[in-house]
Amino acid sequence: MDLRQLGYFIAAAEEQHLGRAADRLHLSQPPLTRQIQALELELGTQLFERTPRGMLLTHAGEALLHDARNIFGFVDQATDRVRRVGSGTTGRLDVGLHGSAMFGVVPQFLSRFTDLHPDVEVSLHPAQAPQQIVALRQRRILIAFERMVPSESDLAVELVARERLLVAMGTKHPFAKLETIPVALLEDQPIVTAASRSGPVITLRLCRNAGFEPRFAAQASDIVMATLMTGISKQLALVPESMANLQLPGVTYVPLQTDAEDAHMDVHCFYRKEEASPVLHRMLEAVRAFRSDAWSAR
Repeated sequence: MDLRQLGYFIAAAEEQHLGRAADRLHLSQPPLTRQIQALELELGTQLFERTPRGMLLTHAGEALLHDARNIFGFVDQATDRVRRVGSGTTGRLDVGLHGSAMFGVVPQFLSRFTDLHPDVEVSLHPAQAPQQIVALRQRRILIAFERMVPSESDLAVELVARERLLVAMGTKHPFAKLETIPVALLEDQPIVTAASRSGPVITLRLCRNAGFEPRFAAQASDIVMATLMTGISKQLALVPESMANLQLPGVTYVPLQTDAEDAHMDVHCFYRKEEASPVLHRMLEAVRAFRSDAWSAR
């Protein structure tokens, strides 16, 4: 018994007449008759009662009609699902993420993506960049979001968003009541940075452009810990705008005032260059649209 035979059987059962069923199937009647007879022989039971006015289903035929319709329903569902998986509109997408981008940009983007593609299951895997790179190569994740830019030749990197800088400080700090903080006010202020490449470099560049050397305090393990340090000390930290969504005890945020075009922190995504997953390519389309909309809104 195959799908073609079942299709012939359904047509005969619904039309209750071999001639009408043959017309519906664009067949001549003899081949259809042989297919129905072959199906009855294979199943070892009579499916129709032949009458002068047509064909009536036996109890066995009624049972087969019910199951045959279900089978074709499952086939249609499978066909539709395979097509949607192939087009990237359904499936599972494992995403790696780390750092302050988790508090703003990445959730905003992922919320937008899931609104556009509600049938895609997004699973989050927090880990630092070295572990994310391993996970990408092992295909445990398909894409990672980070501020760090990996230089591995098998990975592609794209900019997701560019965030303005804020100054994090304790709520009792003299600068906490200001509406903005010019870079010049950072002179002689202890500045805590995260143990990464980007944070200290940005701070050093901005301060030198303003004509002074920054006064670095001890480094924190990451930007969240650096921000926490400002709440229990007189230190300041330059942080991306996403951090303002993280309300830490004793910490406040004030926008940094500067005309420098590079006074920002970037969020990137990276993925395997050879990755062919359709659902990943749907996400990359969404990344580019998200970035374009953000720039248009400036």
